[in-house]
Amino acid sequence: MKYTYTTLVALLAIVTLAFTQKKYSDLPSIQLKDMDGKMVNISDYGANGKITVISFWATWCGPCIKELDNINEHYDEWVDKYGIEYIAVTVDDSRNIPKVKPLVNGKGWPYTILLDENKDLARALNVSNPPMTFLVDQNGKIVYQHVGYTEGAEFQLEDEIKKLVK
Repeated sequence: MKYTYTTLVALLAIVTLAFTQKKYSDLPSIQLKDMDGKMVNISDYGANGKITVISFWATWCGPCIKELDNINEHYDEWVDKYGIEYIAVTVDDSRNIPKVKPLVNGKGWPYTILLDENKDLARALNVSNPPMTFLVDQNGKIVYQHVGYTEGAEFQLEDEIKKLVK
């Protein structure tokens, strides 16, 4: 069987990605601050018996803002129907952290906002760029993740949430 150079490189890339990509089933135990400066352990959200959505975002990320705005249109319905908890984790650095609270308040986002300015949680979950979303089931297991945002992706997320409702 004869393979071209391009085919071999592509196969090598796929195999490398498959073996090097971190797979997490549980939320890691990492402390983050909320917008009021209170320390919170992210693993506590996995232990509360609720379906939890964790969305990584930043103030400078246009697709992140669009995603959070669009989720906000469905948020109350999702809380009522599925009992979800939505955690928006900003990966803004110390220079941009002061912009977080005014942006969140201006947008009227009802989410729990956590600050990951050292990117400890982002590193632990292998988040390289926002937006990136994780879905955590009622037992604290990460069951779905999605990178990036395109218009309508919130409906795909809702379909994944529906699978967890018993």
